[in-house]
Amino acid sequence: VDIRGAARDVVERMGVLPAIRAASLGERGFAFVDEHGKHQASLPATFMGGEGIVAEIEILRGELSSILRHRTRHTTEYRFDDSVESLVEGEDGVQATFVNGPPRRFDLVIGADGAHSRVRKLAFDADDSRWIAPLGGYTAYFTLPFRIETGGWFVIHNAPGGRAIGVRPGGQDSTQVMLSFLSPPLGYERQAAVQQKVILEETFAGVGWEVPRVLAAMWSATDFYFDLIAQVRMEQWTRGRVGLLGDAAYSPSPVTGLGTSLALVGAYVLAGELARSGGAYDVAFAHYESVMRDYVTQCQELPPGGVEGMLPRSRRAIWMRNESMRMMTRWPIRNIVAPVFHKADAIVLDDYAASAQSPRACADSVSTVANCP
Repeated sequence: VDIRGAARDVVERMGVLPAIRAASLGERGFAFVDEHGKHQASLPATFMGGEGIVAEIEILRGELSSILRHRTRHTTEYRFDDSVESLVEGEDGVQATFVNGPPRRFDLVIGADGAHSRVRKLAFDADDSRWIAPLGGYTAYFTLPFRIETGGWFVIHNAPGGRAIGVRPGGQDSTQVMLSFLSPPLGYERQAAVQQKVILEETFAGVGWEVPRVLAAMWSATDFYFDLIAQVRMEQWTRGRVGLLGDAAYSPSPVTGLGTSLALVGAYVLAGELARSGGAYDVAFAHYESVMRDYVTQCQELPPGGVEGMLPRSRRAIWMRNESMRMMTRWPIRNIVAPVFHKADAIVLDDYAASAQSPRACADSVSTVANCP
């Protein structure tokens, strides 16, 4: 995941920016490669001041989660291996029941539990189809227990038919893999992992480069994740004493590269407004929605070409996309496309610490449900 724009200010104010920089992957940039692994077009990590396709700060999701958990370990209660089963709101709080743990009452419940949010379903009384907008494809992520040498670049190889494999350096002796393909929504995201792996094997059959080795190793991956390429679009992110943030409220999709940054900024704004409100959660929720709405709208705008720009259908379309990427580094095209790469800066963050009560006093009575390794 990458940390861009205003999100860098957030982690700096949290005091974790040095730890995040120390754990970052240090990628050299982004490149499209042919079936022999030869670069066809590339953008260095320094492109657009570190706000290009590969950002200045790229970090493994698990590393970021560990840093944030370590920073908050003394002021936050973490409960693992559990999930919310029901939410019942009353006049003075929300009664929550859990699959494994005892029932608890909270003043507020904040759902940060991903695009398929359980909290959203319980609080807003609607299934995923009400909020999730498919963009025309599927994507899978997993880790390989060996290195595919990329020279420190995040590289993508496209194959005709709207298929792509992306590989990037992982931790020591590992590689992060992405497999994506164009498709209308067919319910694949609801199938078991073994069926999803079969779909990937069939879809990528005959694709060269590193694909055969990746598909063989996919079957033993322990962190396999498969989902629609989609956005979450909601008219309102709060209801009563329940609020949503991050992908649960406004996932911009992997195509934008802004999901993590948007979640960090949203969490900062929501926490700041709650701390400032002195217990008037309804006022805090209203301000959160007001501050974030335009920013979310901009961050959800897809880059030129949308999903098919990332997953061209034909060899000619792949060639044209590569040519357009080469042109991005040249004037005047560079100036024309610059706004696409600076959406993460399209918000001015308030200094809540100057006017708020202790965030800890607010957090004592708030349950946050999040996806966390």
